[in-house]
Amino acid sequence: MSIAGLAERIAGRASPGEVLVVGVTGSVAAGKSTLCAALKAALEPVRRVEVVSTDGFLWPNAVLSERGVLMRKGYPETYDVEGLAAALRGLREGPVTVPGYSHVIYDIDPALARRVAPPDILIVEGLGLSPRPEGLDLLVYLDAGEADLEDWFARRFMDLWRAAEADPASFYARFRSMTEQEAETFARAVVWTQMNLPNLRGHIIQARDTADIVARKRADHRLVLEAAATSRC
Repeated sequence: MSIAGLAERIAGRASPGEVLVVGVTGSVAAGKSTLCAALKAALEPVRRVEVVSTDGFLWPNAVLSERGVLMRKGYPETYDVEGLAAALRGLREGPVTVPGYSHVIYDIDPALARRVAPPDILIVEGLGLSPRPEGLDLLVYLDAGEADLEDWFARRFMDLWRAAEADPASFYARFRSMTEQEAETFARAVVWTQMNLPNLRGHIIQARDTADIVARKRADHRLVLEAAATSRC
């Protein structure tokens, strides 16, 4: 399945004068942001499209630390679910200010907040969509094999680790005392195996059962459309 094919299916659900809210979820490092950017580019010649990340609705680190769940960031309890639902409702009626998240500082960044006007299609991408929140018209689950996901995650972690050499403000600067091999081992054995993989198996993957469209991403990054458990689309 091509990006154009997926975009066509999404566009087919849109109605004039209404905001179509499309959720795109899947594991950490599955490529959700990249997919959504490509969908936006494919849809925009004929539709007004906005992409909003659920990362902006994570509770700030200070709140997560106070609640003792900072090391569970990305799990359901670390999201402002009511705030996300209110934003989705609001965007059907008028402009809404959407909070922003920085992967560099690993926290909510007030400087990244932006005002979003109601588009034809609103794509909401990220974690926090399982259980399926109120207000989604269509849910796309981006699936992939666990081994591929681990490799993609480790690659992203190491890119941020390398970039932190010249950026002491980066969250990843704290890992610069590690050798490259130690940093990659930490990314795989600790962050992925102990944090992200249990979240995938215990929470994130449940969204696949309620998705309208399931797209599986192969190791070569090609997308293959799979049968969804639901029949809403």
